[in-house]
Amino acid sequence: MSIDLSVLNNSEKIIFELRSLYSKYGYKPFKMSKFEEYDLYGSNKDFLVSGNCITFTDSDGRLLALKPDVTFSIIKNLDDSAEGVQKVYYNENVYRVTKKAGGFSEIMQTGIECMGDIGSGEVCEVITLAARSLYAISENYVLDISHMGILSGLFTAMDLSESNKAELLSAVAEKNSGVILNLCETFGVGEALSNKLIELLNAYGKPSDALKKIGAAVVNAEMQNAYNELCEVCKNLTDMGYEKNINIDCSVVNDMSYYNGIVFKGFIHGVPAGVLSGGRYDRLMERVNKKAGAIGFAVYLDEVDRILDSKEENEISEDNDNYLNVALPKGRLGEKVYAMFEKAGFECPQIHEKNRRLIFENPEKKVRYFWVKPSDVAIYVERGAADIGVAGKDILLEYSPDVYELLDLDMGKCRMCVAGKKEFTDDGTNTLKVATKFENIAKSYYADKCRDIDIIKLNGSIEIAPILGLSDVIVDIVETGATLLENGLEPKETIVNISARLISNKASYKFKSELVDSLKDALSTIVREKQ
Repeated sequence: MSIDLSVLNNSEKIIFELRSLYSKYGYKPFKMSKFEEYDLYGSNKDFLVSGNCITFTDSDGRLLALKPDVTFSIIKNLDDSAEGVQKVYYNENVYRVTKKAGGFSEIMQTGIECMGDIGSGEVCEVITLAARSLYAISENYVLDISHMGILSGLFTAMDLSESNKAELLSAVAEKNSGVILNLCETFGVGEALSNKLIELLNAYGKPSDALKKIGAAVVNAEMQNAYNELCEVCKNLTDMGYEKNINIDCSVVNDMSYYNGIVFKGFIHGVPAGVLSGGRYDRLMERVNKKAGAIGFAVYLDEVDRILDSKEENEISEDNDNYLNVALPKGRLGEKVYAMFEKAGFECPQIHEKNRRLIFENPEKKVRYFWVKPSDVAIYVERGAADIGVAGKDILLEYSPDVYELLDLDMGKCRMCVAGKKEFTDDGTNTLKVATKFENIAKSYYADKCRDIDIIKLNGSIEIAPILGLSDVIVDIVETGATLLENGLEPKETIVNISARLISNKASYKFKSELVDSLKDALSTIVREKQ
């Protein structure tokens, strides 16, 4: 019996092809319920993409959760007394809480899990299937590969606490070399090891080049063993003809308390976010008392639906490929930022013309600029409308966009402060009333202090809230402090120093890394000369 694939939509065709692929490699279908007991996820929230679950209580009083993840359910049903390996594939919807308060999303996933006696053969098979899964979606893909043991070994050499490791890991994931160096200095890490970490971060590229740089950064046996395994995986992929689509990227990281080996992420041209994520997670198996190794990945099919199909849309996409699309914040900061870009050799004469246009192009330099509201820059970059942009650290902290934070431009400097009446002292006896438009920053700051607060969301004229008795204090940006002083207020505490940051869409970076890095390096030189 033949199947008419023309009646299927994009995702359905891909699911059909992937199911056939996984079945050929001996993977069996796995089906699970829409919900599980909450305890399955509650004690391991850090492993989940979104730590919050959608919960409800059943008629027997049990706390249940709409499944935010498939892996846990597969692990729960694993017979770890069986010999060899158990291989399953799945096509399931998962349910996650979104950044928007009270919102949730239903996400379609397909993927595989290989569990049991995991050796190099199983690792190479899973990564090969990851590459073939991406190819089934589009020939124009990138699979970024790393090994958790490389960073783990270096962190061991640095003699870091677990909390310090987590902070550094977060900065590595953002490709934020400035923060990395500052953290290393704060943690008392010597210059030699700090530079090794920067070398690893900069070792992005094809295995033939990147592996040499990583090998030069090895300082102990843990790093060497991880490096050897990474080399073996890359050799196998190269021998199979995948090298042109494979990059080494040490910023591909996952939580070290769960992942212990090869990790990888997949990107498709034309899709603004990653479409595949996976790795080896033996430590998760240990935490749930399973005596087995494990490696697997998930493909996010909702992202796949973003792929452009029509000829007209593809032409637009190709045009975008030829340009570096830059989102600039409107106003004085944006003008200063553009001056830096111009000095870096990415000029666009149109931008100086007196008109009301918002988009400007220089076909010769292949750069396209557009002005947007400062608070919207990160949205344009995260969603892929812009490849790069410049946003204040306050915006990045408040909204946590999924972007790379590449460079501190050392401009637009100010502070995020707690301010109040000069005579006010927080004695901790009552719930602290905090007026702000930076809800998440305020909540995070006071959560770290274990202080009970009442957030009052305001959008402007925040300074008058304590004067009129609406709040005890405010959390707001302070530049000179003159406005506070004129209204009888003063800074009480500095939460964080703010400046403008160069950010990049993660998918754009994979396909335009040379162009983005050349701009970043030129801007870095300008920043250093100015300091």
